[in-house]
Amino acid sequence: MLLFKRFVPWLTAALIAAGSVAAHAQAAKAPDVLIKEVSSDVLDAVKADKSIKQGDVGKVVALVDAKVMPHVNFQRMTASAVGRYWRQATPEQQKRLQDEFKILLVRTYSGALAQVQDQTVELKPMRAAATDKEVVVRTEIRGRGDPVQLDYRLENTGTEWKVYDINVLGVWLVENYRSSFAQEIGSGGIDGLITKLAERNKAAKS
Repeated sequence: MLLFKRFVPWLTAALIAAGSVAAHAQAAKAPDVLIKEVSSDVLDAVKADKSIKQGDVGKVVALVDAKVMPHVNFQRMTASAVGRYWRQATPEQQKRLQDEFKILLVRTYSGALAQVQDQTVELKPMRAAATDKEVVVRTEIRGRGDPVQLDYRLENTGTEWKVYDINVLGVWLVENYRSSFAQEIGSGGIDGLITKLAERNKAAKS
């Protein structure tokens, strides 16, 4: 968890960049090219927006809702984080898990965006065939200090590309949360996890 928390500032730019790929999916461009272009555009936009850099949560929420979440397979992301327990959850529990998980990530983003400074995005060679339905786009965020590994898992739904997982310095977002979620479910059930997420989100808001 310490490694993940240390580099969580890059998750905001990651989700915004990867999620925005779907909006450009109709263009005849490879996923890695789109990631490069959109990532650079987003970083430039964040650097120029003082309110986001100052941690304006309301603006971050609006940004994520409008630009990111419509292009992320958030159900798959949440289901993967919950793991085998997802199938045991009722539809209402699944909805609440998605809602609280989304708030958790958005609240994290508000602090993360404020840390964007002079970073740029560099692509690594992508190993994928034109017919692949799922791809991994590997990048590095370069700026002050050591480069930060940032990888994306994207799926082709048939009409668009959607992100469903992100890797920061070798730590996949979904796998990271799966471990802690499993512990919460093991001790308090699915409702216990929902309660813990809600309490954490409420504390972050206050």
